[in-house]
Amino acid sequence: MSGPQSPDRFSEDKASFTVTGSQPDIDMGVEAIRTTLKTLPIRPGVYRMHDARGDILYVGKARALKNRVANYTQVDRLPRRLQRMVAQTRSMTIVTTNSEAEALLLEAQLIKRYRPPYNVLLRDDKSFPFILLREDHAFPRVQKHRGARKYKGRYYGPFASAGSVTRTINALQKLFLLRSCTDSFFANRSRPCLLYQIKRCSAPCVDRIDAAGYAELVNDAQDFLGGKSTAVQKKLGVAMEQAAESLDFEQAAVIRDRLKALTFIQGSQAINAEGLGDADIFALAAKGGAMCIQAFFIRGGQNWGHRSFFPVHTTDVAEDEVLESFMAQFYEEVPPPRLILADRQPAECELMALALSERAGGKVRIEVPQRGDRTRLIKQAQRNAVEALDRRLAETTSQGKILDELVEAFGLEGVPDRIEIYDNSHIQGAHALGAMVVAGPEGFRKNAYRKFNMKNPDISNDDFAMMRDMFERRFGRAQKEDPDRDSGEWPDLVLIDGGKGQLSAARAMLEEMGIEDVTMIGVAKGPHHGRDGREIFHMLDGREINFPVNHPVLFYLQRLRDEAHRFAIGAHRAKRSKAITVSSLDEVPGIGPARKKALLMHFGTARAVRDAALDDLARAPGVSKAVAQQVYDYFHG
Repeated sequence: MSGPQSPDRFSEDKASFTVTGSQPDIDMGVEAIRTTLKTLPIRPGVYRMHDARGDILYVGKARALKNRVANYTQVDRLPRRLQRMVAQTRSMTIVTTNSEAEALLLEAQLIKRYRPPYNVLLRDDKSFPFILLREDHAFPRVQKHRGARKYKGRYYGPFASAGSVTRTINALQKLFLLRSCTDSFFANRSRPCLLYQIKRCSAPCVDRIDAAGYAELVNDAQDFLGGKSTAVQKKLGVAMEQAAESLDFEQAAVIRDRLKALTFIQGSQAINAEGLGDADIFALAAKGGAMCIQAFFIRGGQNWGHRSFFPVHTTDVAEDEVLESFMAQFYEEVPPPRLILADRQPAECELMALALSERAGGKVRIEVPQRGDRTRLIKQAQRNAVEALDRRLAETTSQGKILDELVEAFGLEGVPDRIEIYDNSHIQGAHALGAMVVAGPEGFRKNAYRKFNMKNPDISNDDFAMMRDMFERRFGRAQKEDPDRDSGEWPDLVLIDGGKGQLSAARAMLEEMGIEDVTMIGVAKGPHHGRDGREIFHMLDGREINFPVNHPVLFYLQRLRDEAHRFAIGAHRAKRSKAITVSSLDEVPGIGPARKKALLMHFGTARAVRDAALDDLARAPGVSKAVAQQVYDYFHG
């Protein structure tokens, strides 16, 4: 049977017509919707509204598609937001489902994929980190994990941040002495590493603990992560007493330190969720046209952190509908717990619980506590939501003032909605790449960052040529995919980390492409190489602008430049690290990983393999005469 995310469980029909006309026109939009209505069934499903270009404007679900879509033809009853959407609609795509719960799950999946401009969106670029206790090794490893669950083992989470995971892994190391090293590091140890010396690992790599003893530590860690910390504490207490009675004071001291670590963890929880088991807690705050949803993650009765979310496109949308849309998108990535506590019911609460139960493979309850300890947890979440929203609004106000000053200082036409910052990185031409980061009034848009690998070795040591190559690829693609600049992906302002030379190279490239209306600024170090914070900003008309050292616009531009530099350096470091593992043996036909390893273990380096005589190659373990001949011919042919 197909699962909830199976691509073949839905029947999708693209509307076979398109009402022509690219300008917003409410009559044309209603005509497109009415034409679709003629063929719609009265059954559950999901609908997508498209504009004249085919871009998705909105994704919606329905218990009865015909009845729900018909509402959009009653224009006078729609809020202005939806009236604008209908005016842009030119075609629709219909997907039928077996139930309304399936429709809700599919709606969330499509919203996350397409991010339509008229849907409430959960804007969060970071995936949630988990703790993974691997089970594909005789001595399981504990590690941080993000992304697809491709390893065999137990996953614990979500955690609110990487910091929360790091702290918990440190606690697991102190408490249960579990290894965190890679399998290759583990396999090549001849003596304990530093973690054993500081009592954060039991050193199974050098047999300081046997498999049975390590398995017991793993079971204790699973109990702890599963909410049985009291049982673990009791077990450690008994073990410490037994060690003391046996006069094994050194072992008793080790167990005492583990107990101290456990007590510290229990006392450092931001909220007391003991007895709650696995649960998520949500509270919503609204103010000044913005909304914040505060989430606390409780697993095994332990607080695994909290995070603030600021959904967008919430104007004219009821708070319970925002909460419903948020939950549906949030649980697209995160497995739902069996209990969800909220400060209000989401719209269609029973349907949401049913859909999440289907996704979780067991019953999920959504509750709004009215009394008892759980109301205290809700109030704490509400307080955090209000405080986070206040901070956000204060930052937005401050950011707005800075952007207004930016407009005035550089004579821009208006506040830039999309700022692109470019930098490049290489070491004497090696592993060269360019980087683009993107920022807007709300902050950095990390899902829009891009890397540009420099494939032409002739330009890898030429910063000006690299900048030209970057701009040719970035704006060439933009011209091809969005010539009318309707998508919002064209920059309002471009910052280039460099002086007149880089700016001129970028300008020349754009002029060759017929693009002459992109505002660009070059950011160059001042007379003291930027150590005094006095960067020089070069304009296309030849002007040079300086700001006082403590000017807020200068701080803002420096932060943008530093983020581009950080991203470029990080990407370059990753590329360089990957290249270290590449060997000339990788190119030899018939040489797989096993033979490559055998040759390297025997000769020491790839260069020694290349210089070896045929007879020497044939004497390497696992290398036949035929393979030796292949290797020899490759390097000497």
